Amino acid sequence: MKTTRITRIDLTPLYVPFHQHIRDLMSRGAGGLGMAIPAEEEWLGGDFVICALHDDEGRAGWGEAFVWLPETGASPDQIIDIIRASLSRYVIGESPFNVEKIMHRMESNVARCEVAKGLLDMACYDLAARTVGVGACELMGGACTHELPLCALVPLMETASMLEIGRMFYEEGYRSFRLKLGTNINDDIEKVRSFRETFGSGIRLRIDYNQAYPAADAVRAIRAIEAYGIDFAEQPVRATDFLGMAEVQRLVSTPVMAHEGCFSLRDFITLAQLGAVRVLGLNSERPGGVTMALRAIAIAESRGIGVVIHNQPLGIASAMHLHLAAARFHSLGHAVELLGHVMLEDDLIISPIDYTGGTAKLPDGPGWGVKPDMDALEKYRTAETTTITE
Repeated sequence: MKTTRITRIDLTPLYVPFHQHIRDLMSRGAGGLGMAIPAEEEWLGGDFVICALHDDEGRAGWGEAFVWLPETGASPDQIIDIIRASLSRYVIGESPFNVEKIMHRMESNVARCEVAKGLLDMACYDLAARTVGVGACELMGGACTHELPLCALVPLMETASMLEIGRMFYEEGYRSFRLKLGTNINDDIEKVRSFRETFGSGIRLRIDYNQAYPAADAVRAIRAIEAYGIDFAEQPVRATDFLGMAEVQRLVSTPVMAHEGCFSLRDFITLAQLGAVRVLGLNSERPGGVTMALRAIAIAESRGIGVVIHNQPLGIASAMHLHLAAARFHSLGHAVELLGHVMLEDDLIISPIDYTGGTAKLPDGPGWGVKPDMDALEKYRTAETTTITE
């Protein structure tokens, strides 16, 4: 195997607005966000941190982290600061192939901060794969498929508008849908029943409550829609209420998934041990990069727990999610959900990923198989790039 050393880290904060029609759509939805989460700030676009790891032979590997304070709990500046002040010392000078060693040192010396650690880990995989000229999924065991089914997101709105959005996705070829719910139980029933009656038994439905209910109400809400065939119910109770999640999962037949309440590998293990989840949700931030995601998937598979990969990233992280999903396709059981290309006005990569027919095609080429658009990076950055060297 080729040897190479990481010599420089570049960290760039970005803000990429949503398409105007997405802003208009969300403004019509519950809370102005199209979901039941009780955030007060307008959500008009995505904050990101882009990481480039440079090696001693002039190559670069790329990572991307999506940041939203109601969920992430850290700003782009905070992510950059913890990397600059501490985490960088466990990366610079190392080989990008040494992901287990790097992750161990980061875990041993810095508590939590999964987003920052995952950002660096993600860039290591891209750089290592580029070093040997293979797709990143080859470092995860190889691609089981090159075309991945997608799930569409339908925001929480009046039922007619949700059905209109569902028809748009259905006509594009989507057959899995995530419905945002949580206004009240009767409205939940109406929305789910309308979807099932409109699109029939050939579609798959997943539900996202965004912490809408206390545990007892969550049980009633889920039981009320189980007859319509639900793949899983996402985050029905408060993010911190692990015992409430366990109570809900004990009393309903539908698998429950944690999202806002599951950031670290320890979160997932604890939820699994409590019997609180039967589906694991993963993305580049949760539980922190590819290395931790692979561990989480292995644990989930050993316990008979399904896995769903979902996020609203730019092109770099979208490609990362597809490589991970392709490498562990037979361990998932649920369609991938990537909405960045639908929501954001630019994906910051030169050649777009192929999203046609309700599927995503695995990008072809070394690393993540995508090339960052440096002009777009300059256009959307919110501050100067932070550069860290030996």
